[in-house]
Formats: sequence, C-alpha cells, structure tokens
Amino acid sequence: MIGTMRIGTFTYDTTRELPGDVETAATLPEIFERAVRGEFDVAELGLTFYLRLLEGGTPFVALPIFPNRVFRHSCVFVNTHSGITGPGDLTGRTIGEFGTYGQDSGVWAKGVLMDEYGFRPEENRWVIGGLEHPSEPFGFVPHPHPGAVDVTTAGAGKTLSAMLDSGEIDVLFSANVPQCVLDGSPNVARLFPDFRDRERDYHRRTGIFPIMHTVVVRRDLLRDDPGLARRVYTMFETAKDAAAERYRRGRRLYQVQTMLPWANALVDDTLAEFGEDWWPYGISANRTALDTYLRYHHEQGLSSRRWQVEEVFAPELAGT
Repeated sequence: MIGTMRIGTFTYDTTRELPGDVETAATLPEIFERAVRGEFDVAELGLTFYLRLLEGGTPFVALPIFPNRVFRHSCVFVNTHSGITGPGDLTGRTIGEFGTYGQDSGVWAKGVLMDEYGFRPEENRWVIGGLEHPSEPFGFVPHPHPGAVDVTTAGAGKTLSAMLDSGEIDVLFSANVPQCVLDGSPNVARLFPDFRDRERDYHRRTGIFPIMHTVVVRRDLLRDDPGLARRVYTMFETAKDAAAERYRRGRRLYQVQTMLPWANALVDDTLAEFGEDWWPYGISANRTALDTYLRYHHEQGLSSRRWQVEEVFAPELAGT
C-alpha cells in the first residue's frame, strides 16, 4: 500500500485512482511552485522545470507518466499588422513567452521551428510576463538561457495577451489560447492557420506526439520503498486507460457526453491515426519524443548538457 500521500496535479482524471490527499489549483504554475517547494509527495511537473532542477540536484525523481501532451504548431500567435505571414518572417521580432524563457510548450514550438524552418531564437527579442494577468517571471526555478538571447520582462501592469493585441509584441508563444484570440480580435491570428493539417503531417513523419509534463515522486520515498515507483506508475496508467476506454465506449452513443458535434468522427480518426493507445505512458513508446525534447532543451541553452532518457526517469521503470 502507498498509504496517505499528498499528490499535486491539475484537474486530470488520472488523480481519481490514487489513494491519499489529492490537491489541485487554478493554474498549473501554482501546482509546480508548490511541488518545487516540497508540499507534495507525488506531483505533476513540467518537463523543463524538472530538468532545470535536475541540473543542481532535486529531491524528486520523474516517472514516465505524461498527463499533458499537445501538438504545438497551434501555439504560436502573431499580430496581424506585423507583416508576419509565415515562419520565414519571424526573424528580428519581439516575442512574448509566459513565465519563463523556454516553458514546455515554447521548447517544443521553438524546436519544431528550428528543425523545419530554420528559426533561430537568438535573432529575436524575448519578453517574459503573465498571459492575462501581470506577473513576474516564475520565481521557483532557475532561468537559464544563452547569453546571445535577449530576454527581458514585460514590465509592471502589462500582460502578454494585451501586448500582442496592441502590437507591442509581434509574436506570442503560449501554452494557453490568449483571451484576445478567444474574443475574436482582428489583430491576432495563428502563425499556422492550417495547424491541424501541419500537426497531422508532423506526427506522420516523426511519430512524435509532444510531451509537456511528467509526474515526480520524492526521492526519499522511492529509496525507502523500492516498489513505490512501479505502483504509482501502474495506478496512473490504469486511470489513464480507464479514461481512454470511456472514449471508446462513447462511440456507441456518438460521444454525446462531450456535447460536441462530430466528436465521434474525431475519436475514430484518432484511433486510425494513433492506434488503440494514443496516449501511451512508459519510455519505449515515447523514446523518440523524449529524446527530441531533451535535444531541444540542450540546443536552446536550457540545460548544460544533453540528458539521456535513462538519466531522467526512475531506473526501476526503464523497461516500461
């Protein structure tokens, strides 16, 4: 038995099968900060936050559990008056990013742009701030970046969403869709309006479904209970599989529980594209995505060396 543990995660169904006290928060950075400050035994944590902490030693060990994955062609937003019509127009621009230079979605977006379109982050100016509410850069993790990259803060009272809408920044790399986009502002558009087709093509060519977050466990608990990592992994995987099975069963009723027309066709397309387990946990099924992320993290100057997958996750789960 695991016993009573404090588990910090966002509002994902994976928490429902875990014993102990499960806590969430209004935003993921709040969970991350509380995790880093030692409030939880088990916690969801962004990959870049974990890797930054790993550089100097961390009381946590990551398990190959991935509760957050998103294709990131869709996360680059541009001001429509900036003259940006494609990735080739990004050079020399002022770009906003939430919370830190190189948050998880930004690592993926930059990496894909670098690999496929010759994007160079050092040729731009980067502004770090809050998305919808003014805030300072995250204070609970280190903020590494290459010296050649110009990184500043948004300034008092400013938000990245408003700065993009007004043209004060040209581009925004954002894990969340900014409110100005949801409100239909004519001043803002996606860099890739056809992101669905591009993301499908990217997946077919690379086999990568980008991973944002992992789950970490206190290192001392794993030391004192050698079977704990496997039990936590199994419970998260069981909960994830149960959530996926609800989508499979929902095909009989046209996914009516989602309130979305054509959701059934989307599930059918997903199964055809990815197979039965479209959201796998473990190292084997995710090695290419993990290797790519670790390469991006190093290439973007966020880690001092390129980590290997086996160094990042609990060794007792190396065979997953």
